[in-house]
Amino acid sequence: MSDDELTYTGGLPDMLDSYENRRSPFQFGTLTLPELDVDLDDLAKRIVPDTATELPPGRSTTWDRKRVQIAREFVGKSELAFLNAQLISNLRKRSFPRQAPALFCRLWDEQSDHLISVLDLRWLVSSVQTFADHGQTPTQREVGHALRVFFSMMKLYEFERLFSGLAPETPFQFKDRNHVPLPYQMKGFSFEKGGLDVNLIAPIWTKAMNDPTIAPLVDHLMIQLNKDPGGVFRRLKRMRDTRAPRK
Repeated sequence: MSDDELTYTGGLPDMLDSYENRRSPFQFGTLTLPELDVDLDDLAKRIVPDTATELPPGRSTTWDRKRVQIAREFVGKSELAFLNAQLISNLRKRSFPRQAPALFCRLWDEQSDHLISVLDLRWLVSSVQTFADHGQTPTQREVGHALRVFFSMMKLYEFERLFSGLAPETPFQFKDRNHVPLPYQMKGFSFEKGGLDVNLIAPIWTKAMNDPTIAPLVDHLMIQLNKDPGGVFRRLKRMRDTRAPRK
């Protein structure tokens, strides 16, 4: 098979090279992550100052530079929200400070209300995805894995759709449908009887509610998904509603 017949010309080996290159651990200097027993209530009350965006004197490390980059998003917000972002950035790497996984889970076990109130949706999605590899229970890891795939595929699809020229709230027209086979011999989605969207969301949401640490975060994200006027699920609903009078 020639390379021009493949989407990823190098196959799995090249994909793994790209994946692993992004996972090189940070080098730490004087600034590092707090210990597991840090006072979270105190961090929730403290505000990230402008000085957090300044590099420490002397030669800077990769972590110094990354920490400053993250800090620019959190000036004026709580130190606890800033810490959550720092932990996520480290936990995406091959190695990280030993206390990072347990500290991340402790944040969400003890401070979920605060974090949900101050973090934007992008950081909330990153948080739930982090449970995939670092959750402390099977449910946390399973839900984290499911939502990592779920939100990643949503991002790919919604980004590609930007090139359609249609607003996010605008559904496709039935008359414009291209009647070609779906990949992998999949059957088409039925607007009248299809439950693929509900079957995708409901089991993840239900399982998450059985774990007190991840439940508030997932519940909030799923409620926001249900409210979103411009996502694929709302567009499908509008198309389904359009077909309903004809039934």
